[in-house]
Amino acid sequence: MTKTIDVCLSPELMHLYNVHDRTVVVVDIFRATSCMTTALAHGIHSIKPFAKVEDCMAMKSAEYYTAGERDGKKVEGCDLGNSPFEYMEDHLKGKKIAFTTTNGTQAIARSEGAREIIIGSFLNLSAVANYLLAGANNVLVVCAGWKGKVNQEDTLYAGALVELLKEHIEPDCDAPVMARHLYNQAKTDMMDFLKDASHVRRLAKLNIYKDISFCLTPDQYDVVPVLKEGFLIKA
Repeated sequence: MTKTIDVCLSPELMHLYNVHDRTVVVVDIFRATSCMTTALAHGIHSIKPFAKVEDCMAMKSAEYYTAGERDGKKVEGCDLGNSPFEYMEDHLKGKKIAFTTTNGTQAIARSEGAREIIIGSFLNLSAVANYLLAGANNVLVVCAGWKGKVNQEDTLYAGALVELLKEHIEPDCDAPVMARHLYNQAKTDMMDFLKDASHVRRLAKLNIYKDISFCLTPDQYDVVPVLKEGFLIKA
């Protein structure tokens, strides 16, 4: 039987999806899942995602670094923010990180009950596609969006994944088809396509241009973060 792929355009729509038989790919391009992918690619031991800031901060100890973002800015008192470049530092190799963000870690929490949860970003696009092809499960891409609303960059990623898998995994409904069309429109210059996107404008006000460009660069890493017993580790 052919496997299927579906796309949930916002975590607010998760009640419409049955995830128990699916591999869920959580995606928050700007910037949580890009950070998670980068962190594990650069030797960080594991990441424990939290929906709430206070739960994340409670993990602060010699064993854990804390990473927090709200509204695009680093949470006061956290060791790290939400820029992928922060996770390339040598002193973080082998360390554990407690992580909370405005959207990405919420989407992970909403995906509870899935047969499997993995992390997707443009940085590991082909690695995720190959992982899904090798697995037996149907697929659901969960776009983190922005505070419940749909965003373009996560939808583009979903479309890129659907495009890569189209010969082997069938779309479940219109959402994956729409996402693929959007990606094919944008793929030659995603930076330009997204220049008026709401979160790009939000990050631009914080002068985070370098992050935007990096997070849209496909296939920097051959790493698939997978959630095991509450921790993200390399698959």
